[in-house]
Amino acid sequence: MEKIDLSAYLSGNEYPGRGICIGVTPDGKQALIGYFIMGRSANSRNRVFAPIEGGIETRAADPAKLEDPHLIIYNPVLTLGDEHIVTNGDQTNTIYDAIQQGGSFESGLRTRTFEDDGPNWTPRISGIVNAHSGAYKLSILKSADGNGDSVQRYFFEYGQPVAGEGHFISTYKCNGSPIPSFEGEPLRVAMPDSVTAFAQMLWASLNEDNKVSLFVRCIDLESGRAGDILYNKYSEVE
Repeated sequence: MEKIDLSAYLSGNEYPGRGICIGVTPDGKQALIGYFIMGRSANSRNRVFAPIEGGIETRAADPAKLEDPHLIIYNPVLTLGDEHIVTNGDQTNTIYDAIQQGGSFESGLRTRTFEDDGPNWTPRISGIVNAHSGAYKLSILKSADGNGDSVQRYFFEYGQPVAGEGHFISTYKCNGSPIPSFEGEPLRVAMPDSVTAFAQMLWASLNEDNKVSLFVRCIDLESGRAGDILYNKYSEVE
């Protein structure tokens, strides 16, 4: 698969929805995780990322304007030991609980399906990174060509990550009505040499009208220590 310029890809895509990018810096010393959310409706845009122990949660920017929370309020990122979990929904907790109980990333996701928001049937995208090896996995749970009665579960494992490379997956292929789901393997992308450059590139590349929030994490693969960067387009109303 050809390596793409993620900035150019995102800049030319009005609405990829929610996206996950995981990879390793060119020097091979750090793993980087990026997760962004976008929104077309007022309810989807009424969100911010906020830090919690080991990760982040989504909150309503203005609680008075929150309509239906069940697909927009969740923990996108949680940490369990050396495993860093990132997803676009409450399956973050499903994966966390499965691993804690002796299961796995895959076994947890096999209990889940795509979101119940027909006719879009938004896919559930998920990733997990080991804080010392840098090995990572990605998954997408999607409908069978828009068939709300049939789920397809795809898993992609990158056990020996290549320095300077990563992979990107999003919920949608592009804007539309209904919105077409992401297709094929995660995209192979070039990774920048720092977490700051990664965060700035992602945020600047997202459509200005539709972008909502961005989370980026840097993991030092020698020590396992992690640091985060958050961007929110909207301000939280107290």
